[in-house]
Amino acid sequence: MTVVIATRLREDRLDYLTAMHASLTRQSVPWEAVIALDGVDPSRLPAPLAADPRIRKLALPRPVGAACARNLALTHVRTKYVNWADDDDEFTDDAMAVRLSTLESTGVGWCAGWSEDLHPDGSTTLWCCPTSPGRHEAGDVMNYWARPQDTIPIGPTTILARTELVRAAPMGGLVQGEDYMAAVGVTSLAPGILLRLPVYRYRKHAGQMTQDARYDELELAARRHAHAYGNALRDVLVAARAA
Repeated sequence: MTVVIATRLREDRLDYLTAMHASLTRQSVPWEAVIALDGVDPSRLPAPLAADPRIRKLALPRPVGAACARNLALTHVRTKYVNWADDDDEFTDDAMAVRLSTLESTGVGWCAGWSEDLHPDGSTTLWCCPTSPGRHEAGDVMNYWARPQDTIPIGPTTILARTELVRAAPMGGLVQGEDYMAAVGVTSLAPGILLRLPVYRYRKHAGQMTQDARYDELELAARRHAHAYGNALRDVLVAARAA
């Protein structure tokens, strides 16, 4: 499996990126990662990542934004499964093994889990997404996102999916909320399973994009676009199956 991460190697996030890498080294199954360096000097990559042969760097000549950087990195994935991740978060220790085992034993297209908020003092708070645990047929996850302003139905970075699905529903062309589109796209294209356990930790800190003073200016617009995309994709697939 491959983890795809985009980063601008901001000074205040380098320790977080190192912690993300450390969480990958604790996984019990083989993995590799593609790091999209969004217009920054590759020599600034933290030493533990630079020295790890499982890390492949994609140095972009200029900043292109998270959505584009992630999609360009996706073209370098060479494994059967892929997982998006942010440069300031972490995976739980059994995140890869438990989802990989589920995918291999059931043949579904994606497997996800719950997430935890990781607070500055090291404590965590469990976040159970609106989608219920268990198996969901293609498109059913959208049933758990009634209105754009509601909580998104599933955590985008909690999803481990077959690479061909992610290529068919990559990051959306948005300056934020691009991962909402990736999540509803993948879950609309194939059946999957949501596990009743956390697989990802979202780090809460002042440098989060969601803490930016202008974040709310486009959030509802991004949600409306992703919500409409998910519903339209589901409707097209339902109509195609009925034809």
